[in-house]
Amino acid sequence: MNQHHGPLGGVGASPVKIDARAKVTGEARYPDDLAPDKALWAKVVMTGRPHSQLLELDLDAARAVPGVVAVLGAADVPVNEYGLTMFDQPVFVGLEHTGRSIVDCSLSRWEADHLAIVVAETRHAADAGASAVHAEWADLPLAPDLTAALAPGAPILHPDVQPDSNIYCTHQLRRGDMDAAWAEADVVVEAEYELPHQEHAYLQPEAALSYIDSAGRVTVEVAGQWTHTDRRQIAHALDLDESEVRVVYPAIGGAFGGREDMSLQIVMAVAARYLAAQGENRPIRTRWSREESIIGHNKRHRARIRARWGARSDGTIVAIESTCHMDAGSYNYTSNEVLGNLHVCLPGPYVVPNVDVTSHAVYTNSVPGGAFRGFGSPQAAFVAENQVNKLAATLGIDRVEMRRRNMVEEGSLGPTGSMLPAGVTLGAVVERCASEASWGEPLEPSEGDYDLAPIASLPAEPNDLRRGRGFACGFKNVGYSFGYVDTCEARIVLHGDPEDEFPVNVDLYHAGADVGQGSHTVLHQMAAEATGVPATEVRTHYSDTATAGDSGSASASRLTWMSGNSILGAAEEAAKSWLDGDRPAEGFFRFVAPPTTPLDTEDGACVPFFAYGYVAQAVDVSVDIATGHVRVHRVVSTNDVGRAINPDLVVGQIEGCVAQAHGYALSEDLQSADGRILNPRFSGYLIPGIGDIPDRVDSVVLELADPLGPFGARGMSEMPYLPYAPAIVDALFDATGVWFDEIPLTPSRVLAGLRGSDINREHP
Repeated sequence: MNQHHGPLGGVGASPVKIDARAKVTGEARYPDDLAPDKALWAKVVMTGRPHSQLLELDLDAARAVPGVVAVLGAADVPVNEYGLTMFDQPVFVGLEHTGRSIVDCSLSRWEADHLAIVVAETRHAADAGASAVHAEWADLPLAPDLTAALAPGAPILHPDVQPDSNIYCTHQLRRGDMDAAWAEADVVVEAEYELPHQEHAYLQPEAALSYIDSAGRVTVEVAGQWTHTDRRQIAHALDLDESEVRVVYPAIGGAFGGREDMSLQIVMAVAARYLAAQGENRPIRTRWSREESIIGHNKRHRARIRARWGARSDGTIVAIESTCHMDAGSYNYTSNEVLGNLHVCLPGPYVVPNVDVTSHAVYTNSVPGGAFRGFGSPQAAFVAENQVNKLAATLGIDRVEMRRRNMVEEGSLGPTGSMLPAGVTLGAVVERCASEASWGEPLEPSEGDYDLAPIASLPAEPNDLRRGRGFACGFKNVGYSFGYVDTCEARIVLHGDPEDEFPVNVDLYHAGADVGQGSHTVLHQMAAEATGVPATEVRTHYSDTATAGDSGSASASRLTWMSGNSILGAAEEAAKSWLDGDRPAEGFFRFVAPPTTPLDTEDGACVPFFAYGYVAQAVDVSVDIATGHVRVHRVVSTNDVGRAINPDLVVGQIEGCVAQAHGYALSEDLQSADGRILNPRFSGYLIPGIGDIPDRVDSVVLELADPLGPFGARGMSEMPYLPYAPAIVDALFDATGVWFDEIPLTPSRVLAGLRGSDINREHP
């Protein structure tokens, strides 16, 4: 079939995002914009209890509030349990339920557990009804963090999952002879790293609309990342066949992994089905406040990781030993999967013959950890890249040269003992990054140094400023892993007259979510390229389980890679139908990714991933040693994207990823105590603003084709996140001679690290 390229909006072009006009003009409809006439309003009641036993629950007073239509709880859920990868959480905390559940539903293990949902004529009535819900509790001993959860005598939070410990998932990597390796090492560096929670901070808080559609399906319109898994969890809780449930994604105001897990999906479906059974068929809408959102959804996992690395005097790394404890929070969510990624990435993208790594997921009475851009890899990269930079400093070897001597290449064995997938390009990425950053050349003073002023009218003291340059690199899996069968489905319909040699126009049906990254534009372009028609003649139908097959999630850097392959397959099937004379000609294709294998329980041997992306970054910073303020002047972010389907969107992903990683590294400090989040507002949780992000980001895009990627493309949206924080730490060491093993690098933490150092003694 004909292949139309760039000028017609296919692969390699950068057309404006297909939803750009609607979003700029306000025509785009996000879940909170869905306000049908006579819609009811719902309010979710959270327990507000990090660890308590429910003794009594009275919903009658709430039901008596004027304007309240229904108050629902555990007794109204046929199967009162859910979870993306394991059922360990109740839909509602309650004393009784009519259905089945393997979870003890009478316990609140998190302050944002759901107690009830109030449906009313107005928002005011729903709020009044929620305030009238009465519960009596018996507080239980808390395990609000890793230290408490791992202490002798700690309360066991999920005895049904693990009766003797709050550690409920453990992975191991065992390769080589560690005793011989330590004997061979000329230098050893050892450190304990503390990695923090991070809030997703998407622009749109959780909101949803639920109703029964014209086909009788329980329907929820909501922002998410995987329509079919949302449908699966709703159907499980309601004890329905999946065909009786429909999930639709309107415009999505950001996700970053935070919308992979349930928020409003199940409870809103419960409300719609209950009211329909009572003869009330009005739609129901709701939204969370920003405070409810920050308290009520998952976060990037915090972790404590001890690492010990050894190298010979020539820089060859010979031994890696790490122990990781990752805080899963009150429920598993995706923690077992995130732990796997973190675990196998702890040795970094290096060829090391002797490895001993143990990683644990730990239940605590804290906000659940969940998917967040990078999916465990940023935590692992922080450890691995800091360890490599510390070895280089100890040995007096340039940091880029240290990587040249150890990094993976084509044919290398990965950390689990299996050969890396073909297309290993880290060497080319590192070299290009070093070249673009003028690595090895002296740093010049920057005009941006004065931006370090703690008060706008008080410039930084020139004698207190120090400049530094840092380097880090990384690799990240594309797609799901560890034996999961990753699939993606697409349907393409070609239209035209019987005598037409080529299709006139095309319909693409695909469930992939566009969470703001532009995936719907990229899928549109790939459909045009695959079918040989101009992009203007491709009609797209997205993110509705009623019209599209299972696409898998918009996560794990997989959507372009998996969707592109599914679209190519569907186009091929449609072309066969076209040649057979069918008008319209339809093609359906279910792409199945190359197989992976589970981690061996003893030594971790496996084929973990089927594809990788590669990245390197160099950063230039200034630090004010009197105030602890850090300013990032320039970031060179070099990414092998295989093939840039839409080059402008690739650059946008790099710049956005760097900005988000900047907050993780420098400012975003989620505070909690006794299982409660203390700063659930943006006034106290500081995401970077326009004046905080790096002065300059140079996005260097390499197109070294992935042999199995569609059109050669690799997934890349998470890659720039990985090296940023360790590159900042390396730059601060270059500037001050002080290492920092904990982030975010807030001014107070930087000052504390400098206290007692040589640089602090020179300038008290």
